[in-house]
Amino acid sequence: MAELQQLRVQEAVESMVKSLERENIRKMQGLMFRCSASCCEDSQASMKQVHQCIERCHVPLAQAQALVTSELEKFQLFLRSSFLPQDRLARCTMHCNDKAKDSIDAGSKELQVKQQLDSCVTKCVDDHMHLIPTMTKKMKEALLSIGK
Repeated sequence: MAELQQLRVQEAVESMVKSLERENIRKMQGLMFRCSASCCEDSQASMKQVHQCIERCHVPLAQAQALVTSELEKFQLFLRSSFLPQDRLARCTMHCNDKAKDSIDAGSKELQVKQQLDSCVTKCVDDHMHLIPTMTKKMKEALLSIGK
């Protein structure tokens, strides 16, 4: 169950990255290539000037890629604890397992405990999934400002 829930988070992050790539990064790549092509069309420019022009064309895309990488790393760091090797999601899941064990020890029925465990783990994942739309919005806004 926990593996399936962690997969949900992973798939949501991958979906967000694909969306950013389709809606923002690709447009920036197109602009970069068109800008670079126009640099090469300047027959009066020196080789150094053409290279500098091309490098300037690449700056917004490089900034965008660095931004996405940085935000994803921050998200991973948020999920990871600086004082325990497990990530927050795994710790939350372990807490659910502890609660389930306590319920079993207290005499609760196995089916009821399994349902409580599944519900608890799902809540852990849902709490982390709620972070993704905010992160996505923040990155899209930042990407739009880079593209201008």
